[in-house]
Amino acid sequence: MSHDVKDLSLASKGNDRIEWAAQSMPVLSLIKERFAAEKPLKGLRLGLCLHVTTETASLCRALQAGGAEVYLCASNPLSTQDDVAAALAHINKIPVFAIKGEDHQTYYKHIYSVLDVKPQMTMDDGADLLSTLHSEKPALLAEVIGGTEETTTGVIRLKAMAKDGALKYPVIAVNDAMTKHFFDNRYGTGQSTIDGMIRCTNRLIAGSVFVVAGYGWCGRGVAKRADGMGARVVVTEVDPLKALEAIMDGFEVLPMATIAPQGDFFVTLTGDINVIRPEHFEAMKSGAIVCNSGHFNVELDLDGLAQIASQRRHIREFVEEFTIKSTGRTIYILAEGRLINLAAAEGHPSSVMDMSFANQALAAEYVKLNQGKLPLSVLPVPLHIDQEIARLKLRAMGFVIDELTAEQEKYLSSWESGT
Repeated sequence: MSHDVKDLSLASKGNDRIEWAAQSMPVLSLIKERFAAEKPLKGLRLGLCLHVTTETASLCRALQAGGAEVYLCASNPLSTQDDVAAALAHINKIPVFAIKGEDHQTYYKHIYSVLDVKPQMTMDDGADLLSTLHSEKPALLAEVIGGTEETTTGVIRLKAMAKDGALKYPVIAVNDAMTKHFFDNRYGTGQSTIDGMIRCTNRLIAGSVFVVAGYGWCGRGVAKRADGMGARVVVTEVDPLKALEAIMDGFEVLPMATIAPQGDFFVTLTGDINVIRPEHFEAMKSGAIVCNSGHFNVELDLDGLAQIASQRRHIREFVEEFTIKSTGRTIYILAEGRLINLAAAEGHPSSVMDMSFANQALAAEYVKLNQGKLPLSVLPVPLHIDQEIARLKLRAMGFVIDELTAEQEKYLSSWESGT
């Protein structure tokens, strides 16, 4: 078996951590049990480009239990947990190609390693595997029956491909499932982003001016958590509807140029490029802390920052200090502008990823069952899958809800009944 991980001797430690995370993933555990009995993915070559974490390991084991041949590479150079990669490679015999801190060349070498097995289905977190397959190895597309995508950023890229007629196989937008974005993006990103920022800096959130760029589901989560910790939260937005929502939720909304001189913490969660630019960095006060929790580090113009800096140094793990030439002030960039929650912390809590990865597993089964029947488009997670995951999660948490009576079902499905 081929693999490229940091150190196989870390496998035992990684396995212990995977087991710890699995205790909080009851929905995926139930799916794994059914998969082991029914083998719905038997013989399917599955190429995964995901964050290599303890939660992802549980997904890999569930897919493997379902009969799939699983091949895994990292979707971010800084998010890999080396002990987890070792456990999957050594204990589960899954070909893993991921090393924390790998450079750009190694990152793509690992993507090519997964593509070299000619996957029949892709599972992405940011669409790098799929886009590389389409642009550099189109001869392999004929064997692919479909894919899934985990993130907002990836779904945006895939919808652009579909609009241009460039998408060559159907992809399920797992990110858009209610049990994914409603919980993963809001509660998972909200908690894990703050966790990563505090681990990096050990700075107090209470009393600070905390700037959240972007008020999508992720931005809402971070803003709510920062507010709960006592920060003065200011939101920046380009969408008038989201800006209005932030105001109605009780937050200030200002342009980045206006709030830049006042902010203590800045975090971007937009999915777009150059949200914080040199003119913003120059306006920031000394000691401002800047990070990103969107998928790619392009949300911060780090090349532009380097050009206006007189010097830079690593002052603390995951903390780089930039001294601005024109002002002499110091700005701190966390985790090289990459996903702060995964680069400097452990990502989302397992109980949240339980639902996200349950969606991934069931979406893979759905694509396999409907091979050749799905349109070449970005497709939603079927409602019955979303609802089943919610039901299983409620049951695992010990909650019972009401059911519609026959009379109520008839009323909701008819037009004849009036007031």
